[in-house]
Amino acid sequence: MAIASPGSNTTATAPESSSGSYGAPLAVVTTLFFMWGFLTCLNDILVPHLKPIFDLNYTRIMLIQSAFFGAYFLFSIPSAKIIDWIGYQRSMVVGLLTMGAGAFLFVPAASVPSYPLFLMALIVLAAGITCLQVAANPYVTVLGKPQTASSRLNLTQAFNSLGTFLAPFFGGLLILSAAPKSMDEIRALAPDALQAYRLHEAATVKTPYVGLGIALVLLAIAIGSFKLPKIPHAQHQIGEKVNDSIWNHPNLIFGAIGIFVYVGAEVSIGSFLVNYFSQPDIGGLTEKVAASFVAFYWGGAMVGRFIGSGLLQKMKTGHLLGICAVCAAALVGISMLTTGHFAMYSIILVGFFNSIMFPSIFTLGVAELGPLTGDGSGIMIMAIVGGALIPLAQGAIADRVGIHHAFFLPVICYLYILFFALSGSKPNSERHART
Repeated sequence: MAIASPGSNTTATAPESSSGSYGAPLAVVTTLFFMWGFLTCLNDILVPHLKPIFDLNYTRIMLIQSAFFGAYFLFSIPSAKIIDWIGYQRSMVVGLLTMGAGAFLFVPAASVPSYPLFLMALIVLAAGITCLQVAANPYVTVLGKPQTASSRLNLTQAFNSLGTFLAPFFGGLLILSAAPKSMDEIRALAPDALQAYRLHEAATVKTPYVGLGIALVLLAIAIGSFKLPKIPHAQHQIGEKVNDSIWNHPNLIFGAIGIFVYVGAEVSIGSFLVNYFSQPDIGGLTEKVAASFVAFYWGGAMVGRFIGSGLLQKMKTGHLLGICAVCAAALVGISMLTTGHFAMYSIILVGFFNSIMFPSIFTLGVAELGPLTGDGSGIMIMAIVGGALIPLAQGAIADRVGIHHAFFLPVICYLYILFFALSGSKPNSERHART
């Protein structure tokens, strides 16, 4: 599929209608951003919930994130082909229905209970989200003026962050037990009592995910019934030949790496927060209380995206991205070097500076690709697989050096994003102008 370049300064590839005429379709598509943000953030609740049930170390429990975000790598290109075949709107419906199927699969996984089945349910759920991501992110960039693509994508991503803000409260209330047993207590249980405990604790995910599955099916029906505008220049032209290659655009390659490390850093931090805040030298909180604090990490991203949407109409995207990368790296470093509430609140504040990173890296990465923008978008979405690999690596590090000092990995990720913001994001027009 080929879409217009968000970074282009020309108007030939932009929709003919004014951006205001796309307000209603943009609002409809924004609901998708909310839903996949909500479901993605529930993984941060599943991590501490399933860890004691199946007696898993940090490395094995991070398979939750590996299964979920690994689906982006597996299903991004097939999703792009589906969009070429049936279009953006129908692909969104397919994505929602697939997500619903994944949510319903939590019922048999909890009934056994089986950790591999939970992972399988997450893969199906993520496959649906991947289809939505591949369709919705580039669709938003072309649903209006190219010059405001980054600002527009930040605005829709703000509602994605609203979902991630609400999910920890929802998950903490309905999934996490009010009085969980310690690992020593669980290991001391007789086999029959242990199985009964696992069945009881695993069953708490059934009602929330069945409810979400029903909501996803209803949303699919609503999206299918709504008349979203077709954007001809955003569709793949059969037989079209392009005398260019994505490998000729360094900003895309550097941008894909940027998405890889950004998602990896964001997910790594979010996945460990409940366990991190439960540490005696950090917060000493119960898991249920800690989950409510995780909401502020994601809530900061929501607030930052609303603010960033306005700032990006006045500032260069690369400059704001660089400032946020420096602040995020500094805050993670401060949290590693301190203890108590200071360490807690510094890591929570990282969410605010994460806010504009994904949409900014995305739009900078696909800038000036012209008819290759669709292929570039697929590569950028595939790079979300960083959320599968980096948390797994951080889990292995945490098992060896402790959770407190394992956060040096996200710091490295943010330093790369700083490089991308200052140098790697420059499109060919700027690179060639300097030579």
